[in-house]
Amino acid sequence: MSRISTLALTILALTVASSLSAQQSFTVGTATAAPGQKATGYLEVPAGVDAATSIPVVVVNGAKPGKVLALVSGAHGTEYVSIIAIEKLIPALDPAQVTGTVILVPLINIQSFEQKVPHVNPVDNKSMNRFYPGKADGTQTERASFLITKEIVDRCDYLIDYHGGDLDESLRPYAYWGPTGREAQDRISKEMVLAFGLDHIIIWSERPTDPAATRYLDNTASVRGKPSIVVEAGHAGTVETDDVNLLVNGTLSTMRALKMLPGDPHPIENPVWIEKLSDVLADGPGIWYPLVKRGTYVSAGMKLGTITDFFGKVITEPRAPVSGVVLHVNAVPSLKKADNIADLGVIASHAP
Repeated sequence: MSRISTLALTILALTVASSLSAQQSFTVGTATAAPGQKATGYLEVPAGVDAATSIPVVVVNGAKPGKVLALVSGAHGTEYVSIIAIEKLIPALDPAQVTGTVILVPLINIQSFEQKVPHVNPVDNKSMNRFYPGKADGTQTERASFLITKEIVDRCDYLIDYHGGDLDESLRPYAYWGPTGREAQDRISKEMVLAFGLDHIIIWSERPTDPAATRYLDNTASVRGKPSIVVEAGHAGTVETDDVNLLVNGTLSTMRALKMLPGDPHPIENPVWIEKLSDVLADGPGIWYPLVKRGTYVSAGMKLGTITDFFGKVITEPRAPVSGVVLHVNAVPSLKKADNIADLGVIASHAP
């Protein structure tokens, strides 16, 4: 064989090897990880009608090929426990032990976190979990949602969305499971939520089905055929070790159930299934004096607390519209009209 032929074969072999290597690497935003590696970077949301923003992202590309799992937190930047849990998972996930790829987004709403603004993105005053699948030419929240849909939702096989009690919410831990009517997908997402291990699970049946107006992150994934769940822990701006551990250990257990980590999952065996949510809203402004705590079981008609005016005169005494468990209650005295005083979960008569 001539030297030219040998050189040509060598170049071809190197090209093929390089191509295979590129195919095995995984890139999200500016983070690119080869197999067996971990990389950090950003989802760069371009400027539009308002400012640009950079959302931190981590790619853990397992040594063994497999499915892609997305772990996304911080849509509400003062739900601290969920953010810290993902921060702890970044060093805990060893690519050598992982089968498949894990995308971690610890904090979507940077401005909320930095400015300590609950519920919304202070740039455009929109919740960053209400505008999916987003718009390329919308406000910052919509542009971020568009990029997350394109870069993460469309490229993952499974998704977990992390939340918790915001600064004004005293919340007991719970999860959401949203059945779609697709047997195989629902079986996997149910396995995920049971493996996660939170002992109260909301059956979230009434959700948008239009792919162009899915609103919520997990719903955006589930409508696109990706098994997805929502998990919540943490309350009123605190970062308690037990709450963080619920989310960290639940994630590792779910990854074991999905065969992305070695070992056996530790699923919850007899969770409390919740079939309906009932919001109790404030009629007007005032000072809130609660009589119930997160996790309390109440009966219909039971007084939840008292609202007074600024002179101490009782304005109203909100009562439970249904019997159920207090999933969260307003954690601070201040109230304005239509604020959420409490969320009550109605217990399902049987498991799904």
